[in-house]
Amino acid sequence: MLRPKNTTCLFCSFKAARQRPSASQWPLQQTAAFGTKLASRPSRFSLTKARVVNTPERRPGEAGPVGRRKQDGPFGGMNLTEAKIRGIPERSTAFRDQPNSRSGNRRGRDDPRADWKALKMQRALSPVSYNARTRIKEHMRQVDTFDQFPLLETVKNSIFTQALPGKENLVPTAIQRIAIPALLGSESTGRRRKANQPAEEKEFLLAAETGSGKTLAYLIPTINAVKEADLHDEEVIEYNRAIEEERTRTTPAPSFAPSMKDMPHPTTARPRAIILVPTSELVNQVGGVIKAFSHTIKYKSAMISSAVSGQVIRNRLFSPRGIDILVSTPHLLSSIADSDPNILSRVTHLIVDEADSLLDRGFSPLTSSILDRVAPSMKQLILCSATIPRSMDTFLRKRFPDIRRLVTPNLHAIPRRVQLGVVDIERDPYRGNKLLACADSIWSIGKAAAEHDGQVGGVMDVKRILVFVNERETTQEVTEYLVSKGIDAIALSRDTPEQRQQEMLATFTQQAPLTAPKVTHPGSLADNQPNYVPYGSVAPPARRKLPNTKVLVTTDLGSRGIDTLAVRHVILYDVPHSTIDFIHRLGRTGRMGRRGRGIVLVGKHDRRDVVAEVRDGMYKGQPLI
Repeated sequence: MLRPKNTTCLFCSFKAARQRPSASQWPLQQTAAFGTKLASRPSRFSLTKARVVNTPERRPGEAGPVGRRKQDGPFGGMNLTEAKIRGIPERSTAFRDQPNSRSGNRRGRDDPRADWKALKMQRALSPVSYNARTRIKEHMRQVDTFDQFPLLETVKNSIFTQALPGKENLVPTAIQRIAIPALLGSESTGRRRKANQPAEEKEFLLAAETGSGKTLAYLIPTINAVKEADLHDEEVIEYNRAIEEERTRTTPAPSFAPSMKDMPHPTTARPRAIILVPTSELVNQVGGVIKAFSHTIKYKSAMISSAVSGQVIRNRLFSPRGIDILVSTPHLLSSIADSDPNILSRVTHLIVDEADSLLDRGFSPLTSSILDRVAPSMKQLILCSATIPRSMDTFLRKRFPDIRRLVTPNLHAIPRRVQLGVVDIERDPYRGNKLLACADSIWSIGKAAAEHDGQVGGVMDVKRILVFVNERETTQEVTEYLVSKGIDAIALSRDTPEQRQQEMLATFTQQAPLTAPKVTHPGSLADNQPNYVPYGSVAPPARRKLPNTKVLVTTDLGSRGIDTLAVRHVILYDVPHSTIDFIHRLGRTGRMGRRGRGIVLVGKHDRRDVVAEVRDGMYKGQPLI
């Protein structure tokens, strides 16, 4: 049957009749509502809206399906202009538009980032609870003097005569009050012991702020343990008895046996205690303290590092007089142990100083191999550090789950006696010239010191200043610029020879004050500049020099463990990458209760919010976590 051409489906005609408005329903408001309704209906042939086709409309207040995240799938992160890492809030536009704001971390109460701190590497530090810090303070009040420690009389007397000579009213520092009784075993832990935990603790972690006396905290118990072990060592007792008999013998008996004086000591090339440090500078520093103790406490010690020749290393290590305490770096000790494993067969005490460095990715394989070789004979393991990074905390929980942590209440805090100043190099007169800002800060320090006489009339004190940079290539650039401005500056980096490094650091580590004859007022840095320098020509030498300053430009090489007691000023040429670097660099001043000052140079691309929070935490004396 043929269908007429004008016929239409009844259902379609009925639907069209209901949707077609009448002529009386064309007011403006009805037209707008009808147009909006028609525009909201999706097209069945549109590919861009195919996801919502045949999807029922939601009622008001009804929750809809969760939208798909932009980064789902293997290619979700492609063609993006911003990383948008999950978990880290984005920096607002208003914050980015204020590069010269003095406190870039000021946020409103309604800002979702208000509770998120700006320190980029805060999560890298392991926190210490407030309750634990309170318990430590209560424990510290029970110790007032070194006489309360159960030490040998010779060791106790050497503290006042050799380690800390010329000082009155000596009081142990916070870490010494906590660590020395625990390492001597004269203090109960107060903790419930696990079923599989041995009765005697042998693994300790010493963590305290920089310049708090951690070296003496582990050296005093170690030397005391070495001397007590000599009193019960059968080999040493027999050797000493034979030497005494040969000495008191009046007439030599006819014997073809060699003399006991020519026989090697039982401790030859087999030390009882080993101290591992990351650099040769620390080898000399720690070895010097051990050598001072040996003047009154009779024991043998040796220092070996890459700064001395192989012949010297062999003579010190294989001396026929024996060796009790050895100070070395992991690289050198590991290479010697590969050829002579017997050197680690008698070690009872192993100290890992600057453990946060020796347990990182660079030193960890060598340090772990030494720990494995020493484990059969080891009686006590001491890890010492100024910071506890989370990476080291994770390593300790896996490798030494029963380690006892001896920390101070001010751990991860820069002492309040250290002040921090901020120099904005984007403002006048620097206008982004960081080198000029650094030189002007040094001239200001020297000018202020030249206005006053030193301890003796007619002379002035020489200020020793450390300048820290992030890259070792920058050290030479900064040094050359400072020298051109009349400042006595030297560069220290990994490229500097070992012997030269020790000579440079000697000026900044000695406690004796440096003086210079008082001259005319040095003036300001602007007075030192030539009036006119032709374009393309080399600037003439400085017309004036700053005679009362010595500057050392270095990287983190000079920020780990170096006891710079004479340094009162530290300049952070580059903003440190992490909180850990802030603590170590600013810790080169204000050591052992002394005052100090730090100056940080902040540019346009530096994290001003980080510097502001560090400064605020230092003012309040709070840990930077």
